[in-house]
Amino acid sequence: MTKDVIALTPRMPDPWAVLAGLLSGGPDKLVGPRGEGAVIQLCDAQGRPLVSVEAPLLVSVEGEAERLLGATAPPVPYWWTEARATTGVAEAEQLAGTFAARLATLVGGSAWPPDATGSIAVVKTDGVSVAPEPAADRPAIDVLTGKVAVVIQDRPVVAMTAWLSDAFRAAAEAGLGLQIVSPAGTTLSPAVRDALGGRPSRWIVQDERDGYYDGLTGAVLCWQDGAFDPVLSPDATEDDPRTPVAAAYQEVHETGDRQLGLTFRMVHPADERLVLGGGLETVWRELTGELPAGWGTSEPANLPWSPRRLTDVAHERAPEPTWLVVVGNRARPGIATVRITRTQAGVEEEVTLAFGYGADEEPPLDALPAAAEALATRHHLQSMLVQLRKARRDVAVPPRFEGPGVPLAFVLGAEEVRAMPGDRARRTPLAEQPVPLGPRTRQALYYPLPGDPSDLSGWQDFERLVRHLKGA
Repeated sequence: MTKDVIALTPRMPDPWAVLAGLLSGGPDKLVGPRGEGAVIQLCDAQGRPLVSVEAPLLVSVEGEAERLLGATAPPVPYWWTEARATTGVAEAEQLAGTFAARLATLVGGSAWPPDATGSIAVVKTDGVSVAPEPAADRPAIDVLTGKVAVVIQDRPVVAMTAWLSDAFRAAAEAGLGLQIVSPAGTTLSPAVRDALGGRPSRWIVQDERDGYYDGLTGAVLCWQDGAFDPVLSPDATEDDPRTPVAAAYQEVHETGDRQLGLTFRMVHPADERLVLGGGLETVWRELTGELPAGWGTSEPANLPWSPRRLTDVAHERAPEPTWLVVVGNRARPGIATVRITRTQAGVEEEVTLAFGYGADEEPPLDALPAAAEALATRHHLQSMLVQLRKARRDVAVPPRFEGPGVPLAFVLGAEEVRAMPGDRARRTPLAEQPVPLGPRTRQALYYPLPGDPSDLSGWQDFERLVRHLKGA
């Protein structure tokens, strides 16, 4: 496994502290910058990277080290500095650990994982080199084939770090899938799950019994023809290509935890006075009574919640799209991903949001109509789907079966209702009629659905509704 080592320090590592860390392999190791100076690499005699160190990140959001690492961080704000050791070189792992330990010793704080950061003495690397040549000009990518880029992650939560975001971008630019390999017991951030898309991209989990399996589907996998692909069952046929499901994936334990999920799209008129993030903030407040805790362009989310600053980032990146992650506080676990895109219709915000609830907590279902009305009347809502599912309270994605969500409600924005011919939007085949939202002259519609996590027939009602609205 590639070893990621992270220093969590109350003060920013100054250049001398970073230099002392980089000298963990002795003064003869080569040091070079990558990524316009955002990454510094400690290299062997041939200039091939042993350890890549990312620029320190100032984290001003409480709970991120606990959520992603299970570690206790200094009080916010603190500095998060990552070092990534090259795959398959034991001395590289020692170098990364010594680098982080030296930083923590010089500027205070701690390093994660504790067992990777022992001595601060120089690591003996005489004769050590990287072989074969690194797979790609990206520190996060461990293996590169004609089909996929493979990233090996050994951390409690596979999160959308800057490293992994860079790997996603590199794979997409090359027309490749991205496959993430992690040990058993690791969970996945929803931000990564939503970005994986379809095959050949996968989350691959190592398993003692079945070797490897897909953490999202349970399919047993093996490495074949340059990628991890499903193993076919002995009784598979060309018409029925069955694949076995890993035993670990099927070990489901009922906890009573649930998640409330919302997916909604807003289309704003392109206006220089536009402030983004207001719709998400409104929903968050309606459903939790609190504002989001923080946001960022990767995980950990490092910036305190600020729609104005979020808007500035999106404006600076336009016309390229902007991807963001938004998190809540530890009292009410929540995470959202936001994609902001400039289109001919205006500025689109696509939000995927989930809140977690324990067995003794009730999701605020009664607050949903008010949240939907606020989106429809103040934030140019186009549509929204609300789901309830049996899933973990901490909103992390485990490598085992979690049932699909069931639809609780569908909301159609005022402009979409107005564009429907006649009374099509108001007269539906559902038993329960839609609830109007907003002023009579510009109404959106809220369509209640059964929303029982133990009964998937609610999807049939949803499909009937969608077919009706499309005039099919």
